[in-house]
Amino acid sequence: MLLLTALGDLAQIRAAADELDRHDPSPADAVSWFEESPGKFRLEVYVPTKQDAASAQAIVGAAAPELHLKQKRIKAADWVAMSLEGLPAVRAGRFVVAGAHALKNEHGGRTKIWIEASEAFGTGHHGTTWGCLMGLEHYLRAREKLASPAPWGGGRARGRKGQSLTATPRVRPPTLPSPRWGEGSLIVSRCAKAHRHPFTVLDVGAGSGVLAIAAAKCGADALAIEIDRRAAAIAEINARQNKVANRVRVIAGDGARHIAGQHFDLVFANILMRPLIRLAPKLTRAVKPGGALILSGLLRTQAPLVCEAYASRGMILERRIAKEAWMTLVWRKGSKAIGQ
Repeated sequence: MLLLTALGDLAQIRAAADELDRHDPSPADAVSWFEESPGKFRLEVYVPTKQDAASAQAIVGAAAPELHLKQKRIKAADWVAMSLEGLPAVRAGRFVVAGAHALKNEHGGRTKIWIEASEAFGTGHHGTTWGCLMGLEHYLRAREKLASPAPWGGGRARGRKGQSLTATPRVRPPTLPSPRWGEGSLIVSRCAKAHRHPFTVLDVGAGSGVLAIAAAKCGADALAIEIDRRAAAIAEINARQNKVANRVRVIAGDGARHIAGQHFDLVFANILMRPLIRLAPKLTRAVKPGGALILSGLLRTQAPLVCEAYASRGMILERRIAKEAWMTLVWRKGSKAIGQ
């Protein structure tokens, strides 16, 4: 494994990282960047071979000629060690995600999700995973708000001038409009049924299973699909460790035949831009009318292309959640989405 590093200003580093991400397949196994000191940013590119290093250098050189990449070899064991040692807990809304080393020190009221760093993506530290967890947080808040008792029913009410009025059993409740997620947030349909029964979740590109596990801890029945068999095995272990194995089904493979004809209240797809665009027909079909679709794995600069692919299919963009260079998009499906 080789590590390529460079220092530069924000524009240079972001241009290089974006260009590496646009290449499919990319010579890099992983790309990250962060602010090392005020106004000074560091780019880190991990590549498996010298040939990949040369390709990455050529891409960075074309995108940001001012950057000078330094190269060093690192042991494969160092990759795991860096992941396991000292990772802090990640907090996203009501959730806290951490390994055992950090989770034991969490004493607040947040929902704890035990995820050890591993080959499977999804410890909560990446901006895309955090964004998806925040999207789930908004979805759950909406469900809780809609589950609160309606203002009508038995008891007493006040007339226009303060006189007491007694509600009779014959009074029928009003027809409520379509419920909404607060200010410009997601519409949740059929709220009465949704709160009498568990909601259903599909997690495409599940990685460590963190999103399916988080949803299951809040009452969902989740189907997690992961194309990498090693990652799928890790997701199953994580579901057991978090005591939600009975609510999380993990499938290794593309999962297309398992979701054909099924519809879910909430769908996650935290993958990459090109697969998100390619899978737009299948993902939109998998969402129930009025349901939610949370997409991530894309850079801010890639969001417009993904938005075009989903808006053209009748999906309605309700929320953007940005963190660092990453963007999470929260959609709802109208009752008459195109192509359904």
